[in-house]
Amino acid sequence: MTFLDRRRVLQAGAVLAGALAAPALLRAQSGPIRLGTLTPLTGAGGSYGPAMATTVRRAADEINKAGGVLGRELLIISEDDQTSPEAGLRAIRKLIDVDKVSAVIGTWASSVTTAVAPVCWESGTFLATVSGADSITLLPHRGYLIRTQPNTTLQGRKFGGFALEIGAKTVAFVSPQTPFSDSQYAELGKTVEAGGGRTTKLIYDDKKTTLRTEVDAVLRGKPDAIVMGGYTNDTAILVRDLYRANYKGRLLGFGFAINKQLVEALPAEVSEGILTLSPSAAEGSDGYKHVARLLGTDSPDPYSCQVYDHLNLVALAMAAGRGDTGTVIKDTVRTVSQGGGERVDSAVEGLKRLAAGAKVDYDGASGPCDFTPIGDITDSRFRYEEVKGGRITLLKIA
Repeated sequence: MTFLDRRRVLQAGAVLAGALAAPALLRAQSGPIRLGTLTPLTGAGGSYGPAMATTVRRAADEINKAGGVLGRELLIISEDDQTSPEAGLRAIRKLIDVDKVSAVIGTWASSVTTAVAPVCWESGTFLATVSGADSITLLPHRGYLIRTQPNTTLQGRKFGGFALEIGAKTVAFVSPQTPFSDSQYAELGKTVEAGGGRTTKLIYDDKKTTLRTEVDAVLRGKPDAIVMGGYTNDTAILVRDLYRANYKGRLLGFGFAINKQLVEALPAEVSEGILTLSPSAAEGSDGYKHVARLLGTDSPDPYSCQVYDHLNLVALAMAAGRGDTGTVIKDTVRTVSQGGGERVDSAVEGLKRLAAGAKVDYDGASGPCDFTPIGDITDSRFRYEEVKGGRITLLKIA
């Protein structure tokens, strides 16, 4: 062996020894970055969760084809929370303890998010959610949580204003008990009463197969409008029983409940005229069009648009913070979404700008992604629609 050969062997041995002596975390940084989706593939939110998970996977594929994040592939691991807090807890434990994800994207039902959020912040795992209950961002999450869904205080205010706009003076709020029902009703009531109207509230058991007794109780108050606060399945039962009771007032409901699934399940005459209100995606924006292409649809739902933004924000935050942990994401997510810089609407574009040394300001498919200190989105437009002739038609976006 020549002197040159011996020197090369010694150099290779030194490199190997250094790698073996390095902390496991540093050695692991050459592998994929693991991220989780926790969406309702089944249960009350089952009409939304599959598209949400697909959006994240396909957006991650695009990022990977462009070189990944920090030169590493994004590996998406999807779990079903079944729209159930118990199932959500089992799934989040797997994602964090077994799969070792840095962030979890897409919890939908407020009850699920409330259950899993403590597991996330206690483990230093970042959580991005589309749940709306006010109580969620009041949890002591230490910055490990953001949401792109407007909170229910804002939604209640919008529902109250819409009821007044259509001429209602007596408004009944009818809902199962959920993490958002109390705050929803409180703000709706303030708005209607400030406009000279009055409100009543009835909470029902969403496991019942008929709500006729509850309907009769509500109709004794002769409401001009009924705001329905449930999910798709129980709202369908409520709408059917209101029709059978010959209710002639206006019905208003959440866009996530008054959806294509509900309209197709009911006879056209039963669902005719129902009004819906939901946070609007940034229709017409490049980000919105991108999600439409990913899903192969002209009208992607707002939750798919929001989780597209979640993934992009997480990817950009990791790149800006030069790390793959939940803490890095927590500490840098606002620097890539509202810290000034060049406006971008995709992670692929933003990662290129960051690599060139520029600052970025991400605005996505759901709109500007600016967050308050407790993690609420600062503003949102709303989509107002009506069921006409068996189809959901747009009235306005405001």
